[in-house]
Amino acid sequence: MNKIISFIKREPVLFAAIVLALLALIFIRPSPSLCLEAIDFRTLAILFSLMIVIKAFQSQNYLDSIAARLLRLCKSKRSLYFLLTYLVFFSSMFVTNDVALLTFVPITLLIFARVGMPALTIIVLETLAANLGSCITPMGNPQNLYLFSYYAFTPLEFFALTARIAVPSFLILTVIILILTRTKHGTPQKLEGNILQTQVCFVTIDFRTFFYIADFIICLLTVFHVVNYLIMLGVTVVIMLICNFRLFKKVDYSLLLTFCGFFIFTKSLSTVQAFSDFISSLLSSPLKTYITSIAASQIISNVPAALLLSGFTQNGAMLLLGVNVGGLGTLIASMASVISFKLYSNSDEGRSPQGKRYFGVFTLYNVILLLLLGVITYLV
Repeated sequence: MNKIISFIKREPVLFAAIVLALLALIFIRPSPSLCLEAIDFRTLAILFSLMIVIKAFQSQNYLDSIAARLLRLCKSKRSLYFLLTYLVFFSSMFVTNDVALLTFVPITLLIFARVGMPALTIIVLETLAANLGSCITPMGNPQNLYLFSYYAFTPLEFFALTARIAVPSFLILTVIILILTRTKHGTPQKLEGNILQTQVCFVTIDFRTFFYIADFIICLLTVFHVVNYLIMLGVTVVIMLICNFRLFKKVDYSLLLTFCGFFIFTKSLSTVQAFSDFISSLLSSPLKTYITSIAASQIISNVPAALLLSGFTQNGAMLLLGVNVGGLGTLIASMASVISFKLYSNSDEGRSPQGKRYFGVFTLYNVILLLLLGVITYLV
């Protein structure tokens, strides 16, 4: 029983997906062929390949090295806030919001502890930046990758939609940082004689680097329907077996299983006419689709919300915008937010009385930004 409780705490979304899939199999009894048809193997293959190639780049310290070099340029609190926030914002477009936070939150905690400044606010800003920056590209987060494939968006259609989130969110983050780092005298707070000028990180460059870059390019070409996903999967497996087979252990297989569980659950539910009619009524107009996807994300997180609702609406544009904006708000609206919360809570500052304010500060920023960005995105 303790192992089950520990599993639920560690993988709550996966547990929910397994339970829902089992309930669907028991009560709805879909045929084996329907279950196989429900699973989007192309999305799973791309997600697997992207996860493992990103782990490969992490193993060679690329992001850490870039961050260390850029941090030496910071001379003030304002420049530090801008750099860390923008690093997360832009890197999350390519390495996913989860990886961006797993990379930069520990670096941020270390830096702010050394310079004697509280890290609470910047961690919240980095979480916002990760969730917003990852909205912009198909590979930035799992729901984008799935919806890009499911609704067969063209690159132009996709980026035209996500720009409605990207541009205002970038401007809002900029304004927030300018307000947070202002001083009474109007001059930026200087940072002198600290870890920023001595931070060093070594990057590994060898024959594997070129294979990893080639694999990443193939993954991107597959996302945009240039390369067949089976070819990409085969190339990825061969490259990783040759270069570093241990990377297979670092893939987040729980996310892949979560997708499978929700695929089976949603496909099975779509065969139940009463439920299908109810969900369809909630998604009967662009505005209803947008609001429902935001609301569902607050309760079950934006990835499950995208998987659940996509089976009941052809309005992919509003669903895409809704689940991405819906990553703001509650702590569980995006699993990336849970990651930064855990990293901060396990730090020295997170365990101090100051750290107890995190949930309140996080919720305040997220709710305000959700309301503001939610209205702007719909009206643009």
